[in-house]
Amino acid sequence: MTREEGMSEDQRPASLHMMAARRTRRVFLTICGSSLAALATGRRATGDDSYPSRPIHIIVPFSAGGATDVLARLIGEELRKRWNQPVVIENRVGASGNIGAAAVAKAAPDGYTLLMGAIGTNAVNAALFDNMPYDTATAFAPVTQVASLPMVVVLHPSVPIGSVAELAAHVKEKPGALTHGAAGKGASQHLASLLFETLTGGKFLQVFYRGAAALVPDLLTGRINLTFGDMASLMPYVTSGQIRAIAVTTKRRSPQLPDIPTVAEAGVPGYEATAWYGVFAPAGTPPSIVAKLRDVIANILREPRVAASLLTFGAAPVGSTPDEFRAFVLSEMKRWGKIVRGADVKAD
Repeated sequence: MTREEGMSEDQRPASLHMMAARRTRRVFLTICGSSLAALATGRRATGDDSYPSRPIHIIVPFSAGGATDVLARLIGEELRKRWNQPVVIENRVGASGNIGAAAVAKAAPDGYTLLMGAIGTNAVNAALFDNMPYDTATAFAPVTQVASLPMVVVLHPSVPIGSVAELAAHVKEKPGALTHGAAGKGASQHLASLLFETLTGGKFLQVFYRGAAALVPDLLTGRINLTFGDMASLMPYVTSGQIRAIAVTTKRRSPQLPDIPTVAEAGVPGYEATAWYGVFAPAGTPPSIVAKLRDVIANILREPRVAASLLTFGAAPVGSTPDEFRAFVLSEMKRWGKIVRGADVKAD
């Protein structure tokens, strides 16, 4: 038995009492800290689990029927099935997509208003417009890139041009003689044609519409000569023979049109243009909600039937992380901004 053990409680040195008090305080603080951490974790879990608890609105900044709209409706329907909440698709058209995009930029950052963005609204318009209603680089929280989509160069059958080489020669020799349709300034069709002009030294007469679907009737009747258009809108008419495809805009040939060459291999080296689409939330949306949205959309894109649906119009599913998507958007802003400024193109 030690000397201290043989003493009564009152006889023990004060140092032992102090040591016991410190041990008790440490245990108390540890328990409190664990409880607070558990409480905080519980709050986060509850917040994540409760989203979504009401209808979600996906804003499409272009008209119904185009690739942006088709993808928004596909993703919206799958979200509805998984979350048992209504998903409302709203087409807010105008100003090359700026009206719809601005509505999302100004919305509450709570995950209930989303943008199905595209190359124009989220990469190009900053170079196209002197006065933007939102800051492209900071107004949104990128969620995920949904898909990339090849474009196809199509002409009305009455146009006596059968190849990319002939098209390049024609627009160089007779600048402005051929009318090209695009879904607004800075839309993917416009950008693809600008790149063609830049590399060939030619010129189209641009005709702008309120969305990709709106230009199709004029293309089918020959009121415009051609478009560098998205496959989602044009494949049915290519298949039926109502319009003629002479090239795809991607680096490699499309599985949907294996006999159609790329623009680069058919006479314009270095040419490559791909339309892309992705989901954005307003800046300031909680990272937990952004992550939840990204995860469910990535799972949707991995569904075989969804991938098969995308493949019917040439789209390739992506499902990138928010950080990957942000880096991609910034790189696209730099690339296409340089082309737009080089062509001295400005919105009216």
